[in-house]
Amino acid sequence: MIIKDLDLSGKIKKNDLLMALKGEANQLHINDFIKTCSFLKKSMEHVHPHYQEEYIKMYTEGYLMGYKDVKNDKTSYQGYVDGEKLGESIELLENQEKRMEEEFGKQNRSFKPYLVMSLYTTFILEEPVHPVGTPFPGGLKVRKDKGIYYCPVKDNNENNPLAVCGFCIAQQEPDM
Repeated sequence: MIIKDLDLSGKIKKNDLLMALKGEANQLHINDFIKTCSFLKKSMEHVHPHYQEEYIKMYTEGYLMGYKDVKNDKTSYQGYVDGEKLGESIELLENQEKRMEEEFGKQNRSFKPYLVMSLYTTFILEEPVHPVGTPFPGGLKVRKDKGIYYCPVKDNNENNPLAVCGFCIAQQEPDM
């Protein structure tokens, strides 16, 4: 089973989504990770040098460890995922993939690890796409307080077609 096998017209069991994500993960090859990590490093050229190394390390480890977590996840999850919201999220990710292919070429990037991890963290684990502690300019970080995840840049990126903020469960960090 893969994501395209899911019926997105109604509620989807979390375990069915997990099986589809495992199916996607099983199609990944080490070259997909190499392409993704190479692309990530290249895309970080415009990030302030203070953050580059930390971001690259965090994302690289996140993709590899998350991939392992998806493949080895034997948890039986209770509950359902809203198929319409999942469909919108998949569409956003597919549009991002097309934009990346137009700009960088298909052979230079594998989008699958990004898709698998974004959907897994958001819809299965119910965690933000950027892990707690992810740094942002100004010394701000993604954090969790009383069971709620907060992101300091969510509102600034919700309509960014290259960001996943539109479906991330984190809330905007309130003004202090």
